[in-house]
Amino acid sequence: MLKNFWYACEFSSAVTAKPKQIVMLNQRFVLYRNSKGQVVALQDRCPHRGAAFSVGWVEGDCIVCPYHAWKFQSDGTCVDIPANQPGTPIPRGARIDGYAVQEKYGFVWLFYGDLSEAERPPIPPLPEFEDPSLHKIFFEYELNAHYTRTLENDMDMSHVSIIHTRSFGNGFEPEQKMEDYDLHTEAWGGHVDVNVENYTQAKDLFKYVFRPSKSKVKVSLGFYMPNITRLVVDFGRGKIVNFTVHVPVDDSTTITKRIQFRNFLTTRLADPIFQRAAFKVVMEDKAVVESEYPKAVPDRLTDEVHVPCDSLSLAYRKLRQKCLAMGWGLNSDQNQLNSSNSDLAVVSELTFN
Repeated sequence: MLKNFWYACEFSSAVTAKPKQIVMLNQRFVLYRNSKGQVVALQDRCPHRGAAFSVGWVEGDCIVCPYHAWKFQSDGTCVDIPANQPGTPIPRGARIDGYAVQEKYGFVWLFYGDLSEAERPPIPPLPEFEDPSLHKIFFEYELNAHYTRTLENDMDMSHVSIIHTRSFGNGFEPEQKMEDYDLHTEAWGGHVDVNVENYTQAKDLFKYVFRPSKSKVKVSLGFYMPNITRLVVDFGRGKIVNFTVHVPVDDSTTITKRIQFRNFLTTRLADPIFQRAAFKVVMEDKAVVESEYPKAVPDRLTDEVHVPCDSLSLAYRKLRQKCLAMGWGLNSDQNQLNSSNSDLAVVSELTFN
């Protein structure tokens, strides 16, 4: 897991004036809205006896511990200890960590790290969010897998004709060959554009967008550090865009939160159909992704074998190793720091054989 990034930790609609616990990066955070409707993010642990603020309450703009009613401001400063006699000073240690937050694209984003505001990598763009021609739905699911594995699965094209034969993959040729494609990289991400020739008419809801029975489908797959994937599927008569956040709960759990956009069947009545289709795909991936070992992508780039169609996931691993080499690793991922330097030295010579 990595620090010094903005993490989309929850949908904005799920955060109210009632404290809500978020588990992410092996830590507990509490979110709530103050009297102005602004989101506040704090450490979800009272420094007194360790009780969770998320089972407490909000009083004014302060959060109150449910155990002894210690009251804390949104900056983490304790301002009241009811059991103290008047005039008793509040201990210096009676404070909790607070975190920068902002709302964008229907998410609450929390910055976890020690970079100044000017140094922080930006939240990635999502132009589709304001496009009136696109209908959007929000949903989430949980997998017993490390976020690096769910992220790589989400941008892997070569498994589609193998695993997803009962869903959207049924239009691919058996064991579809992947064409060579150019990898485009940027400071904090990368993407590839793939053309799928002779995609046959699908047997599910996507048959609506296919005319004639064989079509050329344009696919764009991309990622943004540290945990976001983007998928664009253009069928010609219709387009779907997935913006997916792989929230790293702990070393073996990921909650995936997704916004899906579409420009066909835009009535709300069709939303359950698309949600069911998405969950069907997830369930097809579930057993395989949860079986991957080690849970996280390996410490060294050379510990797994790569082929040309893995270039996007390899680009992700290179950027991740770069972040680890800069000291941005957290918890179990910090052990990758020693191997990062050697991997980065040989990565330019890495071949697909």
